[in-house]
Amino acid sequence: MTQKTHFAPAAAPLAATIVSTSEEAITAGETSIPSQGENMPAYHARPKEADGPLPIVIVIQEIFGVHEHIRDICRRLALEGYLAVAPELYFRQGDPNDYSDIPTLFSNLVSKVPDAQVLADLDHVASWAARNGGDPHRLLVTGFCWGGRISWLYAAHNPQLKAAVAWYGKLVGEKTLNSPKHPVDIATDLNAPVLGLYGGQDTGISLESVDTMRQALRAANAKADIVVYPDAGHAFNADYRPSYHEESAKDGWQRMLAWFRQYGAKKG
Repeated sequence: MTQKTHFAPAAAPLAATIVSTSEEAITAGETSIPSQGENMPAYHARPKEADGPLPIVIVIQEIFGVHEHIRDICRRLALEGYLAVAPELYFRQGDPNDYSDIPTLFSNLVSKVPDAQVLADLDHVASWAARNGGDPHRLLVTGFCWGGRISWLYAAHNPQLKAAVAWYGKLVGEKTLNSPKHPVDIATDLNAPVLGLYGGQDTGISLESVDTMRQALRAANAKADIVVYPDAGHAFNADYRPSYHEESAKDGWQRMLAWFRQYGAKKG
């Protein structure tokens, strides 16, 4: 049970607002997904009662990896009728649980994970989900923080993707060998509609960068929308952290579900 209730050490201190979803109506657990010659650990959740293949949501982790909050996001999505899968996208480079502070976690692990590796791994997650009760024609993605940025990139990478929702993912940044492009660079390449959810008080993602992204999306005539919550900061959906902003988080969750329904969760 220890792993099931585990939050990444670097995410401390924990807040009293932690949301925990019951598994009574769902099936959830750990699995491994073959990817690029290795077995990638992942967490998955689905409703117990399913009529045919389920719409798939790939859930992309924050910088803290697939810890308890990301698992609970999967359980919440399972209650909404989805097969939700959260892969451990750092598994080749290391374990986020080995780090007790964010700067060290970022410099020693997160920054060493190449975007190209991540995008290829996500393709293998999509294939695994299609073989394990998911509908490949209803493929969706959502991600938080680090995973929010990846969600934008994946919407430009996989032509089978139906919709993406990016929660406070970085939009601009320094280009490196591991991260040669950022969301602002791929606005013209989006294959799927993207909803971006951002906090007006986010000190790491400026409103100027949000405006830059909006301009890039307009110039590309991309099907995308960005919502900014004026009173929310970074990680406003992270109910286990002091950054949690309940009103914005609940509104964002409903917007995400509506976006999925509009663009890809329905059959046909």
